[in-house]
Amino acid sequence: MGRRFTLASTGAQGTRAAPPGPFAQDIHWVGEMRSALGVALLLLAALFAMDAGFGELDVARGALWTGLAGLLFTVLHPPRVSVRPGVLITRGLLVTSTVRTDSLVSVRWSDGVAQRMVLQDKEGGQVEIDPTVMIRNPAMWHRLDTDTRTSVRRGTLLHGTTALRQLAQRIDRETAHTVFKASGLR
Repeated sequence: MGRRFTLASTGAQGTRAAPPGPFAQDIHWVGEMRSALGVALLLLAALFAMDAGFGELDVARGALWTGLAGLLFTVLHPPRVSVRPGVLITRGLLVTSTVRTDSLVSVRWSDGVAQRMVLQDKEGGQVEIDPTVMIRNPAMWHRLDTDTRTSVRRGTLLHGTTALRQLAQRIDRETAHTVFKASGLR
């Protein structure tokens, strides 16, 4: 728990050490990863079975279907999001992105089909996350909320308090809904 690790920085400082402390990560990531793998394997099995049934399966078509299933897995692969005091990390298949959450300069919603929250720190680090990750993981949200308050106190967070307030309200609504549902009031 108290060990230190270094992260590659996008700024001019080279590498930097993340502060030691509690670590929170997406508790639903394993299930999402299994789902992505399952869908890709299901597609592969269906394509192989269809081609075998028609007598069309050969090495070239098998390689094509395997590549297609691999591409689908790559698209569906969820990024692994984790939070430490002062640091938010996302790990995809090929790319790891890091942002200092205690020195944020901007938090905004991205434009597009899927809603994403974009966090940027004063060193130029940028991370794009799905806000439902924070909604489903209260420990991660607590850590991020604590660090963004530090950014506000330090005066670095100039743009984004509205986006954070919207996310906090959404998390409060989801929490209240869950409490009502568990207590039988809804």
